[in-house]
Amino acid sequence: MMFNNILEFTQSKTEYLYNNSLFLQNIDKLIFISIIAVFLSSTVMSSDMIGFIALITIFLTVVKVLTKSGEKLEFKTQGIWLVAYFMIVVISLAGSTLFHLSLKGFMKTLTYLGFYFSMVQFLKNNKSKIPFILGTIGICASFEAVAGFLQNFSHVEEISTWQDVSSLNPEEVMTRVYGTLKPFNPNLLGGYFVACIPSIYGISAYKLFDKKYKTAIIWLLFALFSTLTLFLTGCRGSYMGMMVIMLGMFAVSAKYLWLNYKQIYLSLVGCVVAFATSALLLVSSLRARVLSIFAMRQDSSNSFRFNVYQSSLNMFKDNWLLGIGVGNQNFREIYGLYMKTGFDALSAYNIFLEIAVESGIFALIAFLGFVITIIRNAVLYILKSENEKSVVLVSAAMISICGICVHGMVDTVFFRPQIQLVFWTMAAIISTLA
Repeated sequence: MMFNNILEFTQSKTEYLYNNSLFLQNIDKLIFISIIAVFLSSTVMSSDMIGFIALITIFLTVVKVLTKSGEKLEFKTQGIWLVAYFMIVVISLAGSTLFHLSLKGFMKTLTYLGFYFSMVQFLKNNKSKIPFILGTIGICASFEAVAGFLQNFSHVEEISTWQDVSSLNPEEVMTRVYGTLKPFNPNLLGGYFVACIPSIYGISAYKLFDKKYKTAIIWLLFALFSTLTLFLTGCRGSYMGMMVIMLGMFAVSAKYLWLNYKQIYLSLVGCVVAFATSALLLVSSLRARVLSIFAMRQDSSNSFRFNVYQSSLNMFKDNWLLGIGVGNQNFREIYGLYMKTGFDALSAYNIFLEIAVESGIFALIAFLGFVITIIRNAVLYILKSENEKSVVLVSAAMISICGICVHGMVDTVFFRPQIQLVFWTMAAIISTLA
């Protein structure tokens, strides 16, 4: 491959520098620290600062690839889909009528894809660090769970109109928690939980297979607490994502429990279903929030989304080949030409429709090809592998991606770095292990 030939040339020229540089000798440690810093910063810092730390990870990875002998780029099937997606986005950028705004969105996309590349290159030779990375993500989600739980009892005021209360009794109005993620938004916190909670359950199972039972129980308690706080966000999209997470965990655990522990497995499933049903019946605010999903146009939030979907589809029909260019600022400018009066929107409220609008039909096909390939590889690995610990890690990553995709069908928060960087990390874990 041409790229690897170029890398071999640069590595041969910098071999002396690499062998005699304390910085380059410890670059893997620095990359690991920067990766951990990305996730820790996600809980309290702005999107720009999180992106800046991700850029440090990318910079260190590029330096490593150019200087460390033996580093190569490997393009598997999912990698080819991703390269195709990136090339189409570049073409879409070049053809955008608002190039300067689209360029900002393109730089964000470049950062996310660069972070995925960095994670794949790092994990390739550092598979032992995967549990630590998932553990860090789990700790961050647990911190947000504590913050959200405390907000629920302090009855925080809504920063904006987060729910339609016109047809609700006072006891049915939910205090929607939003944690410390910036910008403050319960839907962002709900989406973050959907992305991160599989990591907490995954680490609990990982410790269980490691026979560290006390640690496994502690992680399980963190997972249950985070699941509880997810429902306090009032984010209906995250409720759907959580359902996918539960179904995914039941499906994977069946591999180990169905043959020898069938009664335990069925009892566990029954307990979860009974608990969820009881919560819906007994907690009026939660019941009202869940039922509003099916209210269609009767709920103002649903009606708003339907109007946005309709306008976004019209945008796609007029720009189906190459889209309008990436970026939410670019989207808002063009959306003004299509929107219904009084229904301004930041995005299409559906990640797949958003990609189609921004970069065209072929970008959507390439992105779907990447996601489907990643999930397919994970499922095949889970079914065939006898390495229990690796199966747990791959399962956590796959379930996270599935949950994010389902939540992303009705919301816009996927494009926030707190969620998208977790998404690309999970994809990198599957690419490395499966």
